[in-house]
Amino acid sequence: MAGAPQNRFSGPLTVFHERRLPEVATPVGYAALIDAYGLAVPVPATLSAIGTRHRRTEQQGWRIFGPRYAPDASLEGHLTFALKHEGLDLAVLKRLFLAVGAGEIERLVRAEPTGRYARRIWFLYEWLTGARLDLPDAAAGTYVAALDPKLQWDVPAVNSRRHRVKNNLPGTAEFCPLVFRTEKLEAFVALNLAERARAVVADVPRDLLARTAAFLLLKDSKSSYVIEGEHPPQDRIQRWGRAIGEAGRRPLDLDELLRLQAIVIGDARFVRLGLRHVGGFVGEHDRDTRMPLPDHISARPEDLQSLVGGMVEFDRVAAEHIDPVIGAAALAFGFVFVHPFEDGNGRIHRYLIHHVLGRRGFNPPGLVFPVSSAILNGIDEYRRALEAYSACVLPVIQWQPTPGGNVSVLNDTGDFYRFFDATPQAEFLFECVRKTIEEDLPAEAEYLRKYDEFRAGVEAIVDMPEQTIDLLFRMLKQNNGRLSQRARQREFEQLTNDEAHNIEDIYGRTFAG
Repeated sequence: MAGAPQNRFSGPLTVFHERRLPEVATPVGYAALIDAYGLAVPVPATLSAIGTRHRRTEQQGWRIFGPRYAPDASLEGHLTFALKHEGLDLAVLKRLFLAVGAGEIERLVRAEPTGRYARRIWFLYEWLTGARLDLPDAAAGTYVAALDPKLQWDVPAVNSRRHRVKNNLPGTAEFCPLVFRTEKLEAFVALNLAERARAVVADVPRDLLARTAAFLLLKDSKSSYVIEGEHPPQDRIQRWGRAIGEAGRRPLDLDELLRLQAIVIGDARFVRLGLRHVGGFVGEHDRDTRMPLPDHISARPEDLQSLVGGMVEFDRVAAEHIDPVIGAAALAFGFVFVHPFEDGNGRIHRYLIHHVLGRRGFNPPGLVFPVSSAILNGIDEYRRALEAYSACVLPVIQWQPTPGGNVSVLNDTGDFYRFFDATPQAEFLFECVRKTIEEDLPAEAEYLRKYDEFRAGVEAIVDMPEQTIDLLFRMLKQNNGRLSQRARQREFEQLTNDEAHNIEDIYGRTFAG
């Protein structure tokens, strides 16, 4: 397709792709390019437009700029605006490059061969498409970063001499989610949560810490199953807990993912292990017609090898240099969006959080943060983090139902899973990690400390096996610190009235409030 003539770019309007603008304004940057070239892509969460007033505002998913920011109504003008003010949206850029063709990009670069934005566009075209433009290597121009580190998180750069561009993208052309530098994320990073965790652990006696770690590990494993609506036997929960406890010790590859799936599933008689060979979706079926009602559609089977390979490479290189929590969010949520397996995706997705944090040494040694427990407690926010992606992608996926009630994707959707904005997911995960460090970890350690105090108090009154003390504790907890009439007449009928009252007093003093 040839470049869009100037009159293809829209003028002032109030509605863009069913999205209301806060005022009459002219779409620019990605919004203008999506509209002018008819790109079937997930629409960015925040779009830009030029208003009539000389001030800059952001509301309702729109960033409104003053008239002096208006670019030239051309491919080059809107591309330059996007790179300068909106950061990189690799899915939009790739579809745009395929739509305009090599000739338009070559013309753009030849018009300004040393221009910083022209060289970035040139580099991104070749990086995204894998095609080499008919252009000689850049002979001049200061090296410029492919991704603006003031707008989005990057990694240490590798110079591309051909373009005189610093490749600081945190991934490969097979998998490269990006995260914006929001005020919320900057504040989370500034908390230095890894150091906070070490400070909390330093105040916990070693024997108590070991018990706390074991308890948190089991809690995380159980919560991960509960999130999926499953209540497996205790041995499966413990087996998965042991796997989580080893997260980060082995390099990630397809064989490791398959090993994890086998542990998660346990009994695989009715589940096909390995990468999907059919479509996949998350949602319901119409009660009468059995028509799929998808909330999320997974990546096509033919894209899975490439996507998983991209995630493995992302974990090997990018996740080593980007903030650990941001890297964990990009990898783990990318995995669950791809949904490479028929079953087990959710639990492996949450395992990958532990994998990245453990590999980067974010956790204190021997300790696993109960992230799944924090997710379970914030399940509505978790669903919103998932839907932030699915709601953008679902409208541009063409699919049809299969006779078996599954979905078959009709269009090329691989890039939507390779290149997505992981900012909402990073913000959500940071909040979960903060909660586990600042609230759950000290609370669980304190809980066990109080339990030890309670047990010592009971043993000072009466000799009792540890298992019986635990039963006594649970009965007191269930009955607001009092032994029920039934308990006094059955399990603890041998306690005298004074002993029972003293034990209730010990429980009340220890667990007051």
